[in-house]
Amino acid sequence: MTRHLRISGLAAVAMSALLLLTVSIKATASDPQAPATTEVKIDNFSFGPGVVTVTSGTTVTWTNRDDIPHTVVSTDGVFKSKVLDTDEKFSYTFGKAGTFPYFCSIHPKMTGKVVVQ
Repeated sequence: MTRHLRISGLAAVAMSALLLLTVSIKATASDPQAPATTEVKIDNFSFGPGVVTVTSGTTVTWTNRDDIPHTVVSTDGVFKSKVLDTDEKFSYTFGKAGTFPYFCSIHPKMTGKVVVQ
């Protein structure tokens, strides 16, 4: 019987820890003050996903996963990265609604779009 109580006590501690972890994760995920972020991968001469839809205030981060350099340049001059080597990143925070097409200035056939709602 003592062994049964010891296992039950350990189970109660484990359940309590799991409950606290779950509450913590939910609080973080629903934190309205946490900045919104979206990732775009540059690989194989393409932006993926090619079109992202975000809300105003979201930061989009592009990461070059290709073996050659690329850039991220908006067609209307809103943002422009430096030349990104492999694993380098560029981020831009979109503060207003609109559609923002972009391309790689080194490889102009590479295009993408950010839609901000």
